[in-house]
Amino acid sequence: MTRICGIVLIALGAMGTLVAQEHSYTPADIENGSRIFQSTCAGCHGQNGDGVAGIDLSRGQFRRGTSDTEIIKIIQTGIPGTTMPPHVLTDTEAGTVVAYLRNMATIRRGAAPDVLRGVGDPARGKALFEGKGQCATCHRVNGKGSRLAPDLSEVGATRLLPELFQALLDPDATMRPGNRFFRVVTKDGATLTGRLLNQDSYSVQLLDANERLVSLLKANLREFGYVKSSPMPSVRDKLSAQEVDDVVGYLAALKGVNP
Repeated sequence: MTRICGIVLIALGAMGTLVAQEHSYTPADIENGSRIFQSTCAGCHGQNGDGVAGIDLSRGQFRRGTSDTEIIKIIQTGIPGTTMPPHVLTDTEAGTVVAYLRNMATIRRGAAPDVLRGVGDPARGKALFEGKGQCATCHRVNGKGSRLAPDLSEVGATRLLPELFQALLDPDATMRPGNRFFRVVTKDGATLTGRLLNQDSYSVQLLDANERLVSLLKANLREFGYVKSSPMPSVRDKLSAQEVDDVVGYLAALKGVNP
């Protein structure tokens, strides 16, 4: 089954069981796998996969399996004689956990040195997020802030620390397909950029910079499509290294409840 970004999941077996191939996952798979990992696995392995002595899942190194299929089986059946228990997960659910682990390792290998720092103080980070960093002008947290950019209320449960650092320092490098802005140019030359809410064969619905819902007929547009670069500016020239650490500390604490 072909999916977005050339990413593929192949249906195998008489029952149509989905078994994920190496590195063939969508951003949604990784996001779902993150949620399952945090709720099911992080209690022992830790949020970053390095909570068990001698095992660091964030490096993509697995002692008893190398292929995705082997790791899925280990997640489901556990490892007899060890503290690794079986988990009641479907092939698809376990596959998304593997997707998350693979992505974790990729992010870690590709992260720049300054992306692998520790986190700072969440309280100072919240003040920076809402103040000097001006993050709330686009993002929303626990019902407060703008709806223009993705809601970050649970970002600490779905993103690894290196991803949070990189998102602040180099937004273009970590921009996910679903977070890209959409740009339209009308036949009379007017340009509008905003967050895509929906589109079909005949129309486009956007949330513009003033958080207004705008619906446009494609027949009235000269051109339309996704913006390649992230609308989010880097904070490199706005925040100090310590301030970046503090903002990451705040984001890491956001797990769907008020920090």
